[in-house]
Amino acid sequence: MEKDAKIYVAGHRGMVGSAIIRKLEEQGYSNLIVKSHQELDLLDQGAVTAFFEQERPDYVFLAAAKVGGIVANAEAKADFLYENMMMEMNVIYHAWRTGCRKLLFLGSSCIYPRMAPQPMPESCLLTSELEKTNEAYALAKISGLKYCEYLNEQYGTDYISVMPTNLYGPNDNYHPTHSHVLPALIRRFHEAKVNGAKEVACWGTGKPLREFLYVDDLADACVYLMNHYSGNETVNIGTGKELTIRELTEMVARIVGYDGKIQWDDSKPDGTPRKLLDIGKLTALGWKYKTELEEGIRRTYQDFLENPMRAER
Repeated sequence: MEKDAKIYVAGHRGMVGSAIIRKLEEQGYSNLIVKSHQELDLLDQGAVTAFFEQERPDYVFLAAAKVGGIVANAEAKADFLYENMMMEMNVIYHAWRTGCRKLLFLGSSCIYPRMAPQPMPESCLLTSELEKTNEAYALAKISGLKYCEYLNEQYGTDYISVMPTNLYGPNDNYHPTHSHVLPALIRRFHEAKVNGAKEVACWGTGKPLREFLYVDDLADACVYLMNHYSGNETVNIGTGKELTIRELTEMVARIVGYDGKIQWDDSKPDGTPRKLLDIGKLTALGWKYKTELEEGIRRTYQDFLENPMRAER
């Protein structure tokens, strides 16, 4: 990407989009296009049509999405499927129609089958059934990456898809029930510490294994791949390291400074037993993560403390 190229980052106020903006600015890209939801509703096809016809960006990072944890995904399946599908299709279609030179579509590791081989290679996509607790979101993301693939095949576009592992970092959503596991734990233990609670209840058994990637590392990988990768195959982005939810929970409690008891509620769902990405392709392309988990959680907790209003989202 040329430093003065017109670059549109869809979803720039979210955790991923804001990290991509930070990375682009850090690397000297100066012609960035951003629009808030109030300025451009990506569900509105007419508004998206007008935006692309007027701006005609050279490059697009599609980071806009409706996201949430297990509870949010289970409660609003129809919303997750509809809103994500509409946003993706509107942006990708109009990027293609107005001559966008390259687009990066951000998927999610939840697109892979519930019982996928571990670590999960890109090739295991659609080889068996999905995890039911996030099936609607996964189906929408699969549709987005397949649309990019089909455009490449049919029209010769250069649209790539990346599949990040579980993300965390600055500008995350700390809602008590609708957030992902790591920010939810940060808020839960912080409030328990402030309120002097003697114990904290956590969902499931704590046995599932998870991989986590600091969002600024993801942004770095996305910009790197826009400059160094073209191809129809998706690219996994992760660390190649995993830990149990129990180990993660104890780490968060320690960093936050909560020393009470952790009570596990095994009547609640665990979700997928294990989710580790095979990052062999990414490694071969010459990229590696920089931020270790403990340091990343410390930075994220500081972000939580500095942005109290974010906890209300």
